[in-house]
Amino acid sequence: MSAKLTPLQPVKATTPSSSRSERSDFLKSKPARLRLADGNVFVGLTTAERIKDVIGEVVFTTGMTGYELSLTDPSYADQILMFTYPLIGNYGVPPAATWESERVYARGVIVSEACRSWSHSGSLQSLQAWLDHQGVPLITDVDTRALTKHLRTKGSMVGSLETKPSTSKLPRRLPTPHVSIEEPQLLNPHHQKTLIVVDCGLKLNILRMLQRLPLRIKRVPYDYDYNQEAYDGVFISNGPGDPVDYAATVAILKKAMRSNRPIFGICLGSQLMGLAAGANTYKLPFGHRSHNQPCIEERTGRCFITSQNHGYAIDDTTLPASWYVSFRNLNDNSVEGIAHRTKPFFSVQFHPEANPGPVDTEWLFTTFGAML
Repeated sequence: MSAKLTPLQPVKATTPSSSRSERSDFLKSKPARLRLADGNVFVGLTTAERIKDVIGEVVFTTGMTGYELSLTDPSYADQILMFTYPLIGNYGVPPAATWESERVYARGVIVSEACRSWSHSGSLQSLQAWLDHQGVPLITDVDTRALTKHLRTKGSMVGSLETKPSTSKLPRRLPTPHVSIEEPQLLNPHHQKTLIVVDCGLKLNILRMLQRLPLRIKRVPYDYDYNQEAYDGVFISNGPGDPVDYAATVAILKKAMRSNRPIFGICLGSQLMGLAAGANTYKLPFGHRSHNQPCIEERTGRCFITSQNHGYAIDDTTLPASWYVSFRNLNDNSVEGIAHRTKPFFSVQFHPEANPGPVDTEWLFTTFGAML
């Protein structure tokens, strides 16, 4: 089932006036720990009232800013997100209008140090207060460098945030959460051409970028069959989990590919396009989650710095001859984009809408708009 987006309740602003928070959070800190599926344990502190049964895939991001955007990215659903940058929360949390969804999707947050004396004229509250309000546990004082090295060596894995020692067995893999809207939504109805936007966990900044184009947008659930409707193009969004668990989305996309109408995919949307084309996907050891991933455009040799958040990739050895690799990651040579040789189908693994991150590849939205 799709996960319904839950509106936030009004939040009372706090004042960043001193190193002591108004709620004296540091006085309530208690020991906590992250227990990994391989048996390793990393200790820290938390102020959460209860964090039992908080289980998720433990992943890390190297981004230094934009934590409120990463945490509200639906692609982090059912994941415990660790920030490698040593100090997180120094500018507080801005209003919801800038977020990537209406709520925090990460199951838990791990940092080395959370800034309690945040300061920014446009923010409303501290990171700690925000996560408390959202019911998402924050563990601080963790050796994030050691944890990052462990995940880079052993790979991303399931973990549990705990305040009491536990010996319960953790699963090796979690089911894919399907995060989407429940009913179709119509945006920019005054335009003539119609773009189908398939929401698999759509970042709102992608929607903002698409709304700049002169298009009537119909945003639909991930398993909605739009093939019997009149439309001019299709966009497949980002989202959480293993792409092979989106069988309905892939089947619908295969039918759409029988026409010559333009199709554009981002992140999970790229993996789903690869599956619909007949290629396979595989899980990366620890994924790409950062704002500085270098990618090269194969046909031009141009390099772009990109924002990324994914744990799976397309296996280029299984890509049909009618498709080609358009972008590659310069760090590990993994596929970062594919395109059809004759039809107007293309996708990228990175996030051209950025937010947070560089805007080097925003031109891809203009390119897609011109196809329509």
